[in-house]
Amino acid sequence: MFRITNQLTVVSLLAALTGLMACSNGEQPQDVPVDEPVSAYDLFMDNLRAECGNAYAGNLTLEPEGDTMLDGRELLLVHFRECEDDVIRVPFHIEQLDGEWDRSRTWIFTRTEDGIDLRHDHRKPDGSDDDFTMYGGPTYGEADPNQMEFISFERTEETGMYRGWRIIIEPGVRYVYGTHRGGEWSWRVDFDLTEAVDAPPAPWGHD
Repeated sequence: MFRITNQLTVVSLLAALTGLMACSNGEQPQDVPVDEPVSAYDLFMDNLRAECGNAYAGNLTLEPEGDTMLDGRELLLVHFRECEDDVIRVPFHIEQLDGEWDRSRTWIFTRTEDGIDLRHDHRKPDGSDDDFTMYGGPTYGEADPNQMEFISFERTEETGMYRGWRIIIEPGVRYVYGTHRGGEWSWRVDFDLTEAVDAPPAPWGHD
């Protein structure tokens, strides 16, 4: 014989006995809800969101031969500026060699029903749309919380070679943005997430 001195133990024992009685009467015990596994797409968005409000410096690490967009000596800044439930806006600022700032580019990540969509919002200094803007594409291939690839169907169809963008995000470590052709990097910038810098002004058209 033993004594039950803990009230919680009594409640637990009664619950167990009730379950046994229900089973003996032919009743099925209620299913215990099981948490759904978190999608790699949601984890990727969470990794971006973990840096929200922070800005970091980076540098050009790869550029195709003949490409003149960057010299390699510019100051590059990434700013995880706006984080909504399904949309994250990440401006890309370039301090040019003459000291002027190019604040024309914002990367927009949107969580969709099937994955994530990446768009490039390009603006003119007055905030109006650039002639070439909002291009991008959906996630493609295997999803990884730290790395996603986005396909450009138009560019792939034009060249017959798989083309798109690759993003790497490791919170507190690094953020990498670049283009790829046939699965290989063709253009790439790397940002060091170990040390934040002062946040830049709003990108053009996003005041």
